[in-house]
Amino acid sequence: MSRISLAFRSFFGILSSGALPAGAASALGLAPKLKAAPRPAEPARQATAADGALQLLGILQGEARLIDFLMEDISAYSDDQVGAAVRNLHEQCRQALDRHLKLVPVIDGVEGTPARLDLAGPRAQAPGAVRFLGKVPPDGKAAGGTLRHKGWRAERVTLPPLSAKGEASLIAPAEIEIE
Repeated sequence: MSRISLAFRSFFGILSSGALPAGAASALGLAPKLKAAPRPAEPARQATAADGALQLLGILQGEARLIDFLMEDISAYSDDQVGAAVRNLHEQCRQALDRHLKLVPVIDGVEGTPARLDLAGPRAQAPGAVRFLGKVPPDGKAAGGTLRHKGWRAERVTLPPLSAKGEASLIAPAEIEIE
C-alpha cells in the first residue's frame, strides 16, 4: 500500500467511523498482534514401581558401586581379594539402605528354630507375608514349622523425589574426568 493511499484511507476511516481501518492499522504497525496460543503443558510423568526400584538401584550404585561389583567378572580374583572387596561393599550398601529404608523382619525370630504363625506377630499375618516350604498341607495352611528365613518388610521408605525431566532408566551416568 502506498503512503498516500494509506493516508487517505486512514483519514476517511477515522472521519467516518472514528477508527482506523484494519488494513491501515496493520500497515502502520498499530494493529494488535495476535499472540500465539500457549502450548499445552506436557503431562506430568507418572511414577511407576519400576522407577522406585531403579532409583534405589541408582542409590546403591552411587553410594557403594554395587552394579560395578555385580557386573564385573570376579573369577580371576582370589577369595581373599573378593572377600576384602565385599566387606567394604557390604558396609556401604547397608549404610545406603539404612538412610533410605527402615527394614524390619516379618518374623522376628532366630532362623532354624521352631516358629508358630499365630505367635509370629502382626507383620506375619499380612497376606503373602509368609511362604510355607516343604511338606505343605493340600489346603496350604499350617500352624507353624521351622523358621528358615525371617523375611523383610519395608516399614519406611524415604527416597528422594523423582526428577520430572530425568530419565528413570538411567541408573548412573557415565563419568569422564577432564585433565
